[in-house]
Parts: sequence; structure tokens; C-alpha cells
Amino acid sequence: MVQWDDQGLVPVIAQESASGDVLMFAWMNREALARTAELGRAVYFSRSRQRLWYKGEESGHVQTVQEIRLDCDNDVILLKVTQLGHEPGIACHTGRHSCFFQRLQNGQWTPVEPVLKDPESIYR
Repeated sequence: MVQWDDQGLVPVIAQESASGDVLMFAWMNREALARTAELGRAVYFSRSRQRLWYKGEESGHVQTVQEIRLDCDNDVILLKVTQLGHEPGIACHTGRHSCFFQRLQNGQWTPVEPVLKDPESIYR
């Protein structure tokens, strides 16, 4: 059973099934998890918008879900997904494959993955 936080949310990690790349981190509420399981498509809860967020609703970068897993403490969900919408798939709003594109090097955060598509052309 999922252990929801005091706001009714659970953290979610999206991992690309084929490559194993960690694509992004997000949140789900009960409805988002139910919709994801029902549709086979990633649906998150946007804390900034305070509503369900269908991944790719604006960008077209949809995540189809192959597996939904729950960690040993029942408080983190792992989605194994196929990232659609661009080759290779873009998961990040910055136009990169993964949201985890910065590496700590010599005390500074350095981008180590390229922008695959200009975000200005993705979001209108």
C-alpha cells in the first residue's frame, strides 16, 4: 500500500525502460496514480498548477508506462517508461533527454547533456 505524505502525494521517479536512464522526478496523488495505471501513460500531479498533469500535454513528449513499481518503504514510485516525442526522447522542459543533466565538477554544477530541441519551439 502506498504511503502518501500529509498532502496526499508520493514522489515518483521516471526511468527509461530501454536505457535505464533516470529521466525525471515528479509527484502523484491517488488520482494521478489511478489514471497512469488505467491509461498506461504517465500522469502526474503538478504542485505548481495544483492539478493533474498529463506528461506531454503541451510538449507532445508523452511517457508510455511499461511498469509501475513501489519501493521497499512504500513511499516512492518508480515508473519504467518509454519516452516519446523526439529521438532520443525528451523528458525535460529544458529540451534535454533527462532532467538530471548537471554534474557536480570541481564544486560547480556543469551541464553535461546537450539540448536536443530548443524549449521555445516545444512550448508555445
